[in-house]
Amino acid sequence: MELVAGSYEQVLFGFAVHRKPATSGGRETWTPVADFTHHAHTASLSAVAANSRFVVTGSKDETIHIYDMKKKVDHGALVHHSGTITCLKFYGSRHLISGAEDGLICVWDARKWECLKSIKAHKGHVTFLSIHPSGKLALSVGTDKTLRTWNLVEGRSAFIKNIKQNAHIVEWSPSGEKYVVVVLSKVDVYQLDTASVSGTITNGKRISSVTFLSDSVLAVAGDEEVVRFFDCDSLVCLCEFKAHENRVKDMFSFEIPDHHVLVTASNDGFIKMWTLKQDKRDPPSLLCEVNTGARLTCLGVWLDRETDEKSSLPPATEPSPVNKEQPKKESCDVVQKEEAPGPNSKKSSLTDDGKEPTKGNSPVSAKKRKVTNMLKKRKKKM
Repeated sequence: MELVAGSYEQVLFGFAVHRKPATSGGRETWTPVADFTHHAHTASLSAVAANSRFVVTGSKDETIHIYDMKKKVDHGALVHHSGTITCLKFYGSRHLISGAEDGLICVWDARKWECLKSIKAHKGHVTFLSIHPSGKLALSVGTDKTLRTWNLVEGRSAFIKNIKQNAHIVEWSPSGEKYVVVVLSKVDVYQLDTASVSGTITNGKRISSVTFLSDSVLAVAGDEEVVRFFDCDSLVCLCEFKAHENRVKDMFSFEIPDHHVLVTASNDGFIKMWTLKQDKRDPPSLLCEVNTGARLTCLGVWLDRETDEKSSLPPATEPSPVNKEQPKKESCDVVQKEEAPGPNSKKSSLTDDGKEPTKGNSPVSAKKRKVTNMLKKRKKKM
């Protein structure tokens, strides 16, 4: 297990977490030990993600760097984007999806590190994206004040919703039955079956990170020292606790045998690991902490274990491989042309050039049918 965190100082930190079994009358101890620092970027780090083999980092220098965590070597860089990398998400061991301020969403083969497709996803910046647990859908938000649903099975944009404000976070719940959209200090909770807001959570200050602890409990952190747990159904704050001495920049949660762990990173330089109680109304207990001495911006956890059955996105999303002889920068230079949507616009494709889909005047029920039918088909096949 390794904690990885990016910083304003352009450095990526890696800390191996060593666990010692509980002694008689004591408890298990967790100790983070400095493993590496890497200074590959020429600007502050803005995003980090990990799968079973690699850690990738995005930066304001417009590049994505790849680190092989098994061999502990720099594996190279991806240079397709022409703006700050805002979000990086792995799906299993085969795919990485990136978003950036150039408005592009790119899907990468995470073995050959080739760009499989590149799409002009938003008219402004892409600020965040999230992949559905099934791998069949993705959501993205951007500075064009839209929430966009992507059909990863057919490789096209499925729906565009105008949300009136610029959202900066979107996240699916673990079951994929709901998702949250964050605008400033508010969290709108959407139900997948109705494609509508079921409630709104209000935090004290601007929100910097959210993570689902269960399908109904959301951890929320922002421009303050406190982390809060909210019930997504009742919208009630279950508990809050002081996590850091400065604002919390990022969080990550995961489960291993005997522990449900929340990791937090802050501008105060600390990375902290917390063990969650079964009753989320009880504040978590601190497992360990480490001071990097830097202003942290993003956080990930690399778990040294084999990837589960989520090995790849659905096969339909994979086009023919790009020409290996082409330079990496040019392998994805053909992107979907952004055109003004109209009532007769065709649905866009992530693999073919095409127009934007008809904008958010589609009835909500239409989106509901598109999205839920897609997931029902998958369940029938299983």
